[in-house]
Amino acid sequence: MWNKIALLLVIIGALNWGCVALFATDVVGLLFGGTYSVFSRIIFGLVGLAGLFLIPSLFSDKKNSCS
Repeated sequence: MWNKIALLLVIIGALNWGCVALFATDVVGLLFGGTYSVFSRIIFGLVGLAGLFLIPSLFSDKKNSCS
């Protein structure tokens, strides 16, 4: 369950960075009151923690490490 939540957060972060690159728009910032608002920073922090949480899955021998 935690792997799926972490994967969802990482996907949200990846899509946000894609929007920043393609459209110069921070979607998380737009939705939560600006890039430097408390809520946006919490979301960014959770995305970063989710990325760290998923690092061991890169080295896992399991075929489907997110189940």
